[in-house]
This record gives sequence, C-alpha cells and structure tokens, in this order.
Amino acid sequence: MKWYPPWRTHSCVQRSHSCERASLLSPFLQLAVLALLAALILPAQTLEQAKTLQKARRYQEANDAFKKLVADHPENADYRVAWGRLYLEHWQPDIAGDLFEEALKIKPDDAGAFLGLALLQAERFGSSASELAHKALKSDPHLVEAQELLARLALEDNNDALARDEAHKALEMDANSVQGKAILATMDWLADKKDSSWDPHDARGYETGAHFFMLNRRYPESIEFYRKAIALDPELYTARSQMAINLMRLGQDEEAYTQLKYCWDHGFQDSATKNTLTLIDSYKNFVSIETPHAILKLNKKEADLLGPYVGAEAERAITTYEKKYKIKLDRKVQVEVYPDHEDFAVRTLGMPGLGALGVTFGYSIAMDSPSGRTPGEFHWASTLWHEMSHVFTLTMTNSKVPRWFTEGIAVHEETAASPEWGDRLGPEEIMAIKDYTLLPIAELDRGFIHPSYPQQVVVSYFQGGKICDFITEKWGWDTILAMLHDYAHGEETPDVIRKELKVEPAEFDKQFRVYVEAQTKTAVQHFTEWKDGLKKVAEFAKNKDNDGVIKEGLAIRDLYPDYVEAGSVYEFLAHAYLDKKDSADAIDELNRYAHIGGRNPASLKLLAKELTDAGKTKEAADILDRLNFIYPVDSDLHQKLGDLWFDQGNAAGAAREFRAELAYKPIDAAQAHFDLARAYNANHQPEQSKEELILSLEIAPGFKPAQKLLLQLSK
Repeated sequence: MKWYPPWRTHSCVQRSHSCERASLLSPFLQLAVLALLAALILPAQTLEQAKTLQKARRYQEANDAFKKLVADHPENADYRVAWGRLYLEHWQPDIAGDLFEEALKIKPDDAGAFLGLALLQAERFGSSASELAHKALKSDPHLVEAQELLARLALEDNNDALARDEAHKALEMDANSVQGKAILATMDWLADKKDSSWDPHDARGYETGAHFFMLNRRYPESIEFYRKAIALDPELYTARSQMAINLMRLGQDEEAYTQLKYCWDHGFQDSATKNTLTLIDSYKNFVSIETPHAILKLNKKEADLLGPYVGAEAERAITTYEKKYKIKLDRKVQVEVYPDHEDFAVRTLGMPGLGALGVTFGYSIAMDSPSGRTPGEFHWASTLWHEMSHVFTLTMTNSKVPRWFTEGIAVHEETAASPEWGDRLGPEEIMAIKDYTLLPIAELDRGFIHPSYPQQVVVSYFQGGKICDFITEKWGWDTILAMLHDYAHGEETPDVIRKELKVEPAEFDKQFRVYVEAQTKTAVQHFTEWKDGLKKVAEFAKNKDNDGVIKEGLAIRDLYPDYVEAGSVYEFLAHAYLDKKDSADAIDELNRYAHIGGRNPASLKLLAKELTDAGKTKEAADILDRLNFIYPVDSDLHQKLGDLWFDQGNAAGAAREFRAELAYKPIDAAQAHFDLARAYNANHQPEQSKEELILSLEIAPGFKPAQKLLLQLSK
C-alpha cells in the first residue's frame, strides 16, 4: 500500500535534546527512556516498536514498520488492525477500512477490527457505528474504547439517558476513562454547568466537548473548548484544525487561516485543512454588498446578477421573521452564495444530516448559488428562507433547540412563505409512511445524525416539517414559540411536549400519524398504481402516442399530484396536448405543474410562451417571475420578463430585469442599454436613463431609437 502524505520526522537535534534530559533522571527511568529511544532509533521489528514510532509522530517510519510486519506475518490480524488505525488517524479512511476488513477475513470475530470499522463509521455519522461497537464488545467485553464510542454515539443522538449509562459503563471498565468522563462532563457543560465534577482535564476530553458544542451549533463555546485542548496539547492538530473551521463559521477568517496554516506547516494535511485553506484563498473572488439587514458575499462573476434578487429576499425574510418570532436581530446576517458547490461543501465540513443546499452558522448563512446546480434542481429563495429561519430559532434558544425542531420549523417556513415553495411529498416519504418507519418524536434527532437508511435524512426533514405544520394547525403558532423558549431553558423534548401540547409523547406520535396519513392517503394507497401508470405514459410518449399519454396520464395524475420531478405527468400531458394543437389544455396542465411547485425552467418558460401567445401577458409575467426564484441565470428570461413588465407599466420591475440582462454582457449590448434606459425613463429616473443611452450610443453611435430618446430627455 502506498503512503501518500509527506510526513515530517523529528530531527537529530530533538533526539539529542531528549538524551541530555534523560541523564537527569533516576537510573530506573534512564533505562526506560533509553529503551524508548532504542525503539525510535533502531529499525522496528515488533508491533510495540511500530506503535511507539506512531506515538512519536514518526509516521512514515511507523508505516514502513507496519508494512513489514504484515508482509512477514500475513495471517496476523492484529498487525492489520494496528496498521489500519494508523491510516484512520491520518486521513486515509478508505485504506483503513480495507485493512480492518482484511483482518476480519483472517479472524472473523476480531474486536479491534470491529472497533476500527465502528470508529470509521462514527466519523462519517454512519448508522452502523453502534452495531459494530457492540460486536467489538461482544468479542472483547473489556474493550473500553468501544464502550466509550457507544456513549459518544448516544449523546450525538441527544439520548442523554443512554449516553450517561454508556459512559458509566466505560468508567466501570476503567475508572480513568477520559472519554467516559468527557461525555458526562459534556452533558453538564451543554446544560450550562460550567464546573463539572466529571471534567477530565485532558486535551482529548476537551476536544470531545468541543465536538458536541459544534454539533449543537454553539460555535463560540466549541472554540473555547478547542482552545483548552490545544493549551494542554499544542500538537493536537485535529483540535486545532476543527477550531479554525469553527472560527471561519463565525467569520474570523484571519485567525482561522493562521491556525490552518500552522497545521499544514507541521504536517497535518487532512482534507478538511487543505480544502478550507483553498476556500479562504478563493475569498478574493468575492465581493460584499450590504442591505439594511444583511451582508451578501457573492462571487464577482455573478454579483451584479444575483445581488438585487438575493438582497431583496433576505430583507423580506428578515423583516417577516422579526415580526413572526417577536425578536429583533442585533446585527446583520451574512449570506454567502457559492457558485462552486465544492466550495459550499467545504463550508459544511463535519456537519451531519445536512441537505446539500444551505447551512447556517449563527448569524452566517452559506448556500449554493443557482449557477452551481443543475437548472431547476433547487429553489434558491426557498432555501434562503429555510436558512434564515435557523438564524432566528438558534438566536432565540442560544442554539439549544434540538436539530429536529429547528429543521422542522425551517421546512414549515418554506411553504409558509409560499405554498409553491418547499419540497413536495417524495417517494421516500411515501414509503416511510407506508412501511411505518417514521421515528417517534423523542427520537427524531437520530434520523438527522445517524440515519439507518440512505434516505432517512430526507424523510426526517419531511417529518419535522409536518410535525410543525400539525402543531401550528392544532395548537397555534404561539405554541411553536413557547416550545422554542422551553428549549432555550434547557428542557428536553418529552417534557416540552407534555408541557405545551398537554399530551404524552407516545400519544402525540399517534395523533401525528393520523394527521399525516390523512394528508397522504391517496398517494400512499395508489403509489404502485401511479408508478406503473407513469411507465406506461412514458412509453406512450416515446412512441408519439398522444392519445395514450392523455388517457393514461389523466387516469393517474391525481393519484400522486405532488410529483413534479423529472418526467412528471403534467409535462407529459402538456406536450401531448401541444402536439394536438390544444394550447388551452396544455396551459391548464402546466399551470397545475407550476402551482404545485414544478421547477423545470424549460416547462415554466413554455407555459409563459403559451400564456403570452394566448394574450394572458400578466399571467405569463407571473410565471417568469417565479422562475427568478428558481434559476435566474438566464438572459432570455430577463429580457422577456422585462419586456412584459414594461408593456404592463411595471417600470421598476422592467428596470430590474434589464439590469439583470446586462449582467450577462449580452451580444447586443446597445439594445440592452437602450431597454434599461427606456425603463428608467418610464420609472421617472431621467439621469439614469441618460447614462444608459450614452452607453448604448458609445457602442452603436448610429442607433436611432437611442438617439431619439436622448434628444427628448435633453430638451
């Protein structure tokens, strides 16, 4: 196996210094130190020597030693496990996993291999980590590291009772278990008990506490604990790197860069450190735009285009939420929009259960740009409102709100902003309802942190949103606010349910089940029928059988009306009607598609065209304006909407669209400047109109419409 990182090794000066210090020790300790030095200096021959090299951070030599041990003893599972732990410690998890699997082939019940795989899964927030840790303990009931991991996993799921029990078991195995103490201390610290009797006074223990404050989005406190860890062990680069990433989340980029560079220069070059350094370097490509309540960080290449739209929605969301949540923000919200999805992904490093669209860090929001996604793949305005709600719920509760509730409120807010926004009922949610796999409310955080199947995160977002819909409809919005205040005081979900809803959690689960089943009954009961019918519709369309498309499409359309993803029945029907020259029915189907939440730009633009041809220009403009919230990276969209709004007397709207068109540096720039000039003129902005006319004539001096309008304005 190839060892990729260029590891640093200790210098001879450092070793000589150690020898000098050894002479000051007792004869017994001198012998121990000399034995250690011999292990470091001589070629490693044993597992203990290889581990000593690893502990001394002489990683290349340790790797060589493990490699030789495995080559000389291919049937020894312990050597492969130890080698795998070296790779796991140093950012090559796939190779580590291979070594653990190889060990299990040699020894099927190897506790160390199970533990290694459990640790690997835990780093990825995988659902099998707990099962693997239990297998490790079954093979070795005294393996305290596996028991410590179970405590950590339970606390990640916000199951305090289980976490406490697992931590105490670890301490029964080893009274000095650092991680056992750290888990118990962390529960105290999260509950704002500054002085915990379980304080481990250990760098790794403080790193664990910092991890949990990060998971709970309490970034300042996370940084504080990482600093305590580094103070005890300056070479604990995992803590230093994660502290830097948290500093970035709070906008403290300068110190973040310094800390990350320190890690890099000292040989700690994991992907998080590397990618975050690269991201910080890319900030030179961004500009800041301020609005009354927000600071937008946009890439220079699209700031002129996106700035007006993102700024307007940020303002609308903040002013709406300040009234709704009954609080005033004490600072501006920073909104970062990334055209490169990989840059956005770096911003979310180490965060579990996240959608791939946006993330909130206190008063900072990071999200994808529509230009970084496939056209129509997501609704950027809906995402912005979702993330902005987190700013308020996290602020109100000092980030003590459980993940399921803040995410559920955010999903609820998407469709509260507009019934057409937010994700529709998907096949994954239908199957979860049908198969009774929705989680109890008291355990819903687990669906975000350690999902037990690939789509459980998506289902958990849906369930959280529906729970908040249900509470709002039955108990009122003020109950949502009361629950937020309860969480701010450290109360747990079962107690909050009893206090505010006056029911036991199990009873709430039953009522919610009835609520969600009533809403989804048709889709759940007829999902297989709908799916089979959609296949027939697609086959009819492929064979140009428009009558077949229409007959089968109408038969299944309302069995699952929420489906507006690729290949929706609405789109099949619309194209079939258009092939039959039936524009009215095509418009009807596309209108259904748009108002249920369809996002395909091509289909929405087709609807706008058909409406325009039918003389329904106001409706056409409304449809194109919807598209601005989905995929505004379209010069043709802005030109057509600008023309429609200009003709309807909406001069301000037309000016916005013509400005957006100019952001594309259009081929006919003279015409684009003229269009903007006439919009400014209609909006009673003569000076701005003159400026645009001059720019138009500089490009095309003989452009008569521009000459004529400039002459009129100059009189």
